[in-house]
Amino acid sequence: MIMKRFLPALLASAVLTLSLAACNDESPEGAGTGDAPDDVVTVPLPPLPPAVDTTGGKKAPAPAANSPLRELSAPNAVEDIKKMQPQM
Repeated sequence: MIMKRFLPALLASAVLTLSLAACNDESPEGAGTGDAPDDVVTVPLPPLPPAVDTTGGKKAPAPAANSPLRELSAPNAVEDIKKMQPQM
């Protein structure tokens, strides 16, 4: 009977203690307060280099029916599956 009253009070005091410890203001400057420290230097990233042309200026041909460059879609998949099935 004493335990039924003691356990919730103990639990409430533990939660209160932990929440007060979390609100303690002994943290380093700028940590957890939302303020950025003044000694941080931000430098913009350099621009990305242009993409390398590995084709030598040639245009890619239109993808053939069996090309791996063909669009992945349901109608194309159905066509491929029909081609793989044995003909009777």
